[in-house]
Amino acid sequence: MEEKVEHYDASDIQVLEGLEAVRKRPGMYIGTTDVKGLHHLVWEIVDNAIDEALAGFCKNIEIIINKDNSITVKDDGRGIPVDVHPKTGVSTVETVYTVLHAGGKFGGGGYKVSGGLHGVGASVVNALSTSVVVTVYKNGKIYEAKFENGGKTSQKLTIIGDCDVNRTGTTVTFKPDANIFDTTVYDYETLKIRTRELAFLNKGLRLTLRDDRDNEDTTGDTFCYEGGISEYVRFINQGKTPIHEDIIHLEGEEDSVQFEVALQYNTGYNSNIYSFVNNINTHDGGTHEDGVKRALTRVINSYGRKSGILKEKDESLTGDDVQEGLTMIISCKHPNPQFEGQTKGRLGNSEVRKLADNVFSSGFERFLMENPEEAKTIINKAMLACRARNAARKAREITRKSDLQTTSFFGKLSDCKSKDPSVSEIFIVEGDSAGGSAKKGRDSMTQAILPLRGKILNVEKARLDRALGNEEIRTIITAFGTGIGEEFDLSKLRYDKIIIMTDADVDGSHIRVLLLTLFYRFFRPIVEAGHVYAAQPPLFRIMHGKTRKYVLDEAEKEEYLNKLDENVRSRAEIARMKGLGEMDAEELNETTMDIEKRVLRKITVDDCVAADAMFAKLMGEEVEPRRAFIEENARYVKNLDI
Repeated sequence: MEEKVEHYDASDIQVLEGLEAVRKRPGMYIGTTDVKGLHHLVWEIVDNAIDEALAGFCKNIEIIINKDNSITVKDDGRGIPVDVHPKTGVSTVETVYTVLHAGGKFGGGGYKVSGGLHGVGASVVNALSTSVVVTVYKNGKIYEAKFENGGKTSQKLTIIGDCDVNRTGTTVTFKPDANIFDTTVYDYETLKIRTRELAFLNKGLRLTLRDDRDNEDTTGDTFCYEGGISEYVRFINQGKTPIHEDIIHLEGEEDSVQFEVALQYNTGYNSNIYSFVNNINTHDGGTHEDGVKRALTRVINSYGRKSGILKEKDESLTGDDVQEGLTMIISCKHPNPQFEGQTKGRLGNSEVRKLADNVFSSGFERFLMENPEEAKTIINKAMLACRARNAARKAREITRKSDLQTTSFFGKLSDCKSKDPSVSEIFIVEGDSAGGSAKKGRDSMTQAILPLRGKILNVEKARLDRALGNEEIRTIITAFGTGIGEEFDLSKLRYDKIIIMTDADVDGSHIRVLLLTLFYRFFRPIVEAGHVYAAQPPLFRIMHGKTRKYVLDEAEKEEYLNKLDENVRSRAEIARMKGLGEMDAEELNETTMDIEKRVLRKITVDDCVAADAMFAKLMGEEVEPRRAFIEENARYVKNLDI
């Protein structure tokens, strides 16, 4: 036993000065120091520019990835105040960038509405960067301040030149600290998705994103949408077939709270409802979303009864019924939002529920009254969804009666011995032959095998009731243990890892996409929680002497061969790997199943809008978007067996 240390007094209490606390515990301020946290720094600075736009003073924002992976954000807002701050005794620019919770968002009258959650953005970015340069254009002068090594002022605010007296704005360049972040390499597509989203949410604001690391890219992407969230709905519904031509756009304001919603129904079976407060995605919903959904259900039922479309014998439509095939964006601008939940993803302001209900119900009711044909189409679609829901309930009862003890099911699933979900994993395998090899090559204590016969139903083109009539899908539901639809419960998931194991060819890719479509549409929380993986079977086996090396693709093969001595390389026996079903148990274990050697690719849904659009494009009813995608990407196809 170690000797106890009795000494404990004031000297043991550590006081972190200034921005030291941020560097000590960065996760408390930006959530994570992985690639997500790295990109979060950009939005902390962009949010300040957006706040200027919300206040009516900024029309253009430019985001540049510089050659050294530093970021520059330019805006044409009012410019950060340059006078000496009365409390800190230094310029306001230095105060904003070196003092936590210093900003125009704390009741000082600077902003009526703000997109930042905590008002710590600029100083946190400074704390987590090796260098920051802030340039302010104001009063016909150009001001500059510099910071280094985690937020230390290296150049106080200094006038470095003159500018046109009408020019105003702020330019910030920062270089993230490689000692803090897992990576400091920015991903253009990640930045592009959020930049476009911000343009949709702020009508008329022009946002430009440019990548100066790419010598060929000189213009970048510019986003500006005069139609605002209506254009967002149109963007999401690309590749879908709307059932009414016009996008319904409703808005109102009460007690300084601005509220708007845009929606359009399509022929699909899935709803896409995204809500925002001050440009922040409230992925867990909240009072603004509750108010709209409540009003939507009430208004459709009321109109359906009054118009006679819903007969007396017909049951009332539920929220799920009226949301089928609905694409909707809800945006609320609130001067004092109260967020709930660990991730601040839910709006808690109770007064917003009534406002949302009032604005939506009055506007939507008017639309239905003025457009009886569209109203009839919408209600008939909801009635079809209601019938399908009842059919799905009956099918679920059949599924629920099946369990792991039934002979037919047990014959398909080779379950693992462990009943501890945290260590258990299930391989969903293409074909019975691969299933046989996988069963022999697995660790039977923790690895379960579920072979699929052929390709499962494409659920992008099917409602839940039809999906539940598919034997393969019922088998998957029963194996997972979570239930489906209204009864879904993530806590009942029987496996920590769900691993899709298909051949590295076109057929295998198709089966993988069908499964991912199923998981995304009917088991999305499983994907969001990080339980779904794709196995990566190697494409080549390289033999030299007693060494046997498996490589995933052509690039890895070349990289490995280039490292070998010339004499060894001239004798490299290289074999193209067979399909999973042709591998014996030992090969399958060594290449794809052994937890010490295998490579798994985690499937994530970082951007639901992009994911939804891709599933609709690849698996939906519309042929043209899929044909265009194939024609555009055909030249990138590899590993094609002909």
